[in-house]
Amino acid sequence: MRMVVMFDLPVGTSSQRRAAARFRTFLIQDGYNMMQFSVYLRICNGIDAVAKHRARVEAEVPQNGSVRVLVVTDRQFASMDILTGSYIIADISASDAQIGFF
Repeated sequence: MRMVVMFDLPVGTSSQRRAAARFRTFLIQDGYNMMQFSVYLRICNGIDAVAKHRARVEAEVPQNGSVRVLVVTDRQFASMDILTGSYIIADISASDAQIGFF
């Protein structure tokens, strides 16, 4: 399973910027990979792991802003289409190497 964390956090003041940076740092340290700006992805091994990491994200959500968590199966994730124009996006398939660990 994969957890997708999407967020829109205010960055108008220096304290809001610090809170947003702390949240992003938490996600990276907790094993999430950036899919695109404000969208991070983590592989979880089952429903129990999803519940654990959802609770961890919920505990770190800044006061202001909006955070959404979407859980999809590997099959659903694999069916995602990546549509690009002339802008080259990062290859997120590198996170698939983590699945081999499980």
